Amino acid sequence: MNQTRTLSLVEAIANVVVGYGLAVLVQILIFPAFGLSVTLGNSLRIGLAFTAVSLARSYVLRRLFEHLSRGAP
Repeated sequence: MNQTRTLSLVEAIANVVVGYGLAVLVQILIFPAFGLSVTLGNSLRIGLAFTAVSLARSYVLRRLFEHLSRGAP
């Protein structure tokens, strides 16, 4: 059974939201262990930057594997 496009979109949005939240939470917990001190605003911006990179990476890899799955050289 294939996933509908709508459900795929909902999954992708949930993945981004959860990933962003985890990125910010991990920064808040881990940065002090390394002696780094950032404001919540900076942590939110850093999380956004990592989320953008993650989205780009996921897209490129998905397109690459789609290309490879078609047997294209």
